[in-house]
Amino acid sequence: MKDEQCKEIVIDPGKRLMINFSQARAKKDKSNRQRGIEKLERAIKKGQLSKENINQRGYNKYLKLDGNAKVLIDYEKLKRDEKWDGLKGYLTNTKLSNDQVIEQYDNLWKIEKAFRMSKTDLHITPIFHRLRRRVEAHICIAFCAYKIYKELERRLKCSHAVWSPEKAIEIANTIFEITITTPFSKIREARLHLQNDEQIELLNLFKNF
Repeated sequence: MKDEQCKEIVIDPGKRLMINFSQARAKKDKSNRQRGIEKLERAIKKGQLSKENINQRGYNKYLKLDGNAKVLIDYEKLKRDEKWDGLKGYLTNTKLSNDQVIEQYDNLWKIEKAFRMSKTDLHITPIFHRLRRRVEAHICIAFCAYKIYKELERRLKCSHAVWSPEKAIEIANTIFEITITTPFSKIREARLHLQNDEQIELLNLFKNF
């Protein structure tokens, strides 16, 4: 297969398997396997491997026992696996095109990042609710918090800012508002208390939006 070429196999009505080949992925597969094999070879030379190490975890699948109960590397199995370098399968029951399926899968890391952020940056801890409206409210709050975070990320990118969203939030948390009431008037005035250049620069970034 050529670089970025796709082949399609129909498994059942409405279900198909797409096989994609990537030259970059093939190079990475080969490099990763080579590092794994070199690590096993060093361990064998030091006598650190035994039959307990023969399993399907990682590159241990290339280990085997010879007639003298000595652990060796199965280079024939290694050679057979080289034929799969660069290949990746996508099983789908959608009507999306091959390119669309691959694009959606490549965006999976964004979904995984969203879940990580909800637990770390946004500090959204699991809460067990009994009523449906409370469950929906909790999900809504979590989604809104994530949307605000992504909007901050977008605006920082559009402004070519050097800060990450986490750094911008850290700076914003140091900005305080002071409420003033003068002795000559009962009118209350609110003013931002800016203490350093970072706070001023962050505030100026969002004046353009």
